[in-house]
Amino acid sequence: MKSSTPRFIPMPIPMAPILGAILALASSPARADDEYLAGYLIIPTGERVDRSYNAGFSMYVPVWPLLSAYPGHRFQTGLPGTWMFAQNDGPPLKDMYSDVEGGLGWWTDTRFPTETPKFIMGGVGPNFSEIANGPSHGAGSWDDPRGLYGVVQLSPWILFPIDGLNLRQGTKGRFLGYGYLNLPLIDPKPTTDGQHVPTGGNCWTLFLNANNFKGPVAFFSPYFWSHNGLRESRLVGNLLDTRPVDPNTAIQMETQYIPCRVATDAKGASYARIAPTSFPLNSPTGSALVQQSTSYAKEAIWSSVAAWFNGGKPSSGTIDPKGSFVRSFPGNGYATWEIRIPGPDGKEQRVALDWSAFAHPTPVNAHTYGYRWKEGSTTKSGPLVTLPEYYRLTSATGKAKARWSPIPVDQVPAETGLRKLKWARPVEPPQDPYTTPFDTDPTWKTPGPVAGPFRAHVGDGTVVTYYWYRFADQPALQHAGLTADEREQLQKRVEQIHRSWPKNHNYLAPPVLGTLADIDPALVVKPPKGLEIGYVPITSRQELDRR
Repeated sequence: MKSSTPRFIPMPIPMAPILGAILALASSPARADDEYLAGYLIIPTGERVDRSYNAGFSMYVPVWPLLSAYPGHRFQTGLPGTWMFAQNDGPPLKDMYSDVEGGLGWWTDTRFPTETPKFIMGGVGPNFSEIANGPSHGAGSWDDPRGLYGVVQLSPWILFPIDGLNLRQGTKGRFLGYGYLNLPLIDPKPTTDGQHVPTGGNCWTLFLNANNFKGPVAFFSPYFWSHNGLRESRLVGNLLDTRPVDPNTAIQMETQYIPCRVATDAKGASYARIAPTSFPLNSPTGSALVQQSTSYAKEAIWSSVAAWFNGGKPSSGTIDPKGSFVRSFPGNGYATWEIRIPGPDGKEQRVALDWSAFAHPTPVNAHTYGYRWKEGSTTKSGPLVTLPEYYRLTSATGKAKARWSPIPVDQVPAETGLRKLKWARPVEPPQDPYTTPFDTDPTWKTPGPVAGPFRAHVGDGTVVTYYWYRFADQPALQHAGLTADEREQLQKRVEQIHRSWPKNHNYLAPPVLGTLADIDPALVVKPPKGLEIGYVPITSRQELDRR
């Protein structure tokens, strides 16, 4: 997940005590893995979007391996993304955080990680009380499923593993289009679990645009949000089941951990080395990190689908550009990346990386944001550019703050030992399987699947076991606060979508730059004969592939 801070505002930090602490702490790089690099890349957008464009968003983000070697389960970083919050008519509720903030990245709880990022949906219940990352993936345990039933599988062509949606291994700079648009799949109702707490009808639906799959994948159950009002009345009507979304979302790249080492030479000068960190070379000017950040009004797709469900002509699913607002990028922006060293008192000592010494934010075009890289300070290798690895601590002078400045490797004293470091994937114990209560929870067996088990061998080295369920019978919908009649009405609507919306049709507008990434081919599935309409694949288990 991303941090709970939606818009990062760097605070001034006095540098004099930090410098002393760094000199005292820095020693041989052979000690425990303590120092690390973290921070944000801030990606400003241009004009403010009118609040009527409050029915969802989408964007294109490149898929690439940020680090050359996966550094272990402390690694957590997202690729560029956003935070989708509810739109308020007045001041937001105090002491309440809830949004959708999923995307591409690596997380500390990623059980089967690879250098290639995965995608999670990232729905956050009030103050992180619940988290829904995908079908059967979220917070809590199956005895206390705080989000594990929060996402409903919609597509009959995409298998969503518990550990996150895999992209084709080795992808380096191709773009994935994704976003969440409101679809009128479930009608609002005046009750929740039989009590007089309303549940809204917003179904925030994940749309993907990849080379080998296009269209809606899954949606957050309105109940995932609304049932929180049963325990806290102030939340009623203020969560994403009822509220539209704020179209002016912040776009940032949040990095919480990249390994590094700090050491001093005999003269007391401090040096650092970070793990090889790369960005894609996917534009004429360098790296394009975000393109076509778009906010949507109801006229984009919601209106045509609502008319269709009410007896009108079928909706093609194509998003109407008249209901779309594509945001511009002025090309400014900055980085807050800093090297952090734990102090003896438990407080971290932090000094900024001199990002501007090698990277310059730039508008690749009016609707694409990226970076130009300074020649000689970065290293290009095929489709990637690698940032400087070595840095020297520069003291504060006048108004200039202390910073880590990039230097060539030949300026790093051999006595620091930094040149001899090897950044390799650590040996970790085999990860336990991800399981579901398929054999213990009656909702998984009654009425249960209609076909299976099937197995998919995925590029992250796992095998995914899955079954085909009638859409309305999937476990997430049996935990969605719906009556049998309400599930049947939803079943009919989804069958209309399955008949009319193929997986090779353009729903999101195509990107203007670059090429599309592939979903892991093992996850693009074909429904069994006779189950093409109204049935979906549901993962029951994911484990290391022993074949």
